[in-house]
Amino acid sequence: MRLIALLVASFVAACAAPSTLPDVAGVDALLVGEQHDADSHAGLQRDYVAGLARRGQLAALALEMADRGASTAGLPATAGEETVRSALRWNNEAWPRERYGPAVMAAVAAGVPVLGANLPRDAMRAAMGDAALDGLLPGPALKAQQQAIRLGHCEMLPESQIRPMTRIRVARDREMARTLQESLRPGRAVVLLAGAGHVAPDVGVPLHLPPTVRVRPLVLPPQETGKDYCAELRRQMPMRAP
Repeated sequence: MRLIALLVASFVAACAAPSTLPDVAGVDALLVGEQHDADSHAGLQRDYVAGLARRGQLAALALEMADRGASTAGLPATAGEETVRSALRWNNEAWPRERYGPAVMAAVAAGVPVLGANLPRDAMRAAMGDAALDGLLPGPALKAQQQAIRLGHCEMLPESQIRPMTRIRVARDREMARTLQESLRPGRAVVLLAGAGHVAPDVGVPLHLPPTVRVRPLVLPPQETGKDYCAELRRQMPMRAP
């Protein structure tokens, strides 16, 4: 049985001392949950990756920000940013390189592979119609994910889209878990950089890992940006009839 107490303690500790290098002793996978537009998180992620690499404790760096199958494995430690970006098939419009580049390049310079872990976009349509994904989460977790989809879209999505969008979320978490599991190395930790919701032990990536994989979720403290996310989403979404 997974050590739930350890996971909960990790969530609490995450906000207490975010600048301290995480303790990964006995940990197979460190799941770092970020706020995608929190500028302060970029430096923390770079420091975590560089620090763990210096200690010889970093097995790989896995990213929500790149598709599964993309990898820097085989690149020299001296590889430049353009070479690394090409290897990861980086989408700079969706994921600004200046935010994630420091952590990625710290891993490459240390000779540690950087791996895309997300569900490829061309697989998302199939996931939307895959009813088998509904059964991968316990009932309460599935309902929680569905509610997260509603709230994350400011309750502007038609109800008919909630289940398909939740399936994409579940499929993405499963892909990240697969990437982590394939990258495990004894005595070292794989680090995943992903949105905070993906690393939640009750609904996210940890649910898709075997109980034998020792995980530590670490959620970075939220940062106030002053943005009105719902107003921004309204501008992006087509007008719907009342």
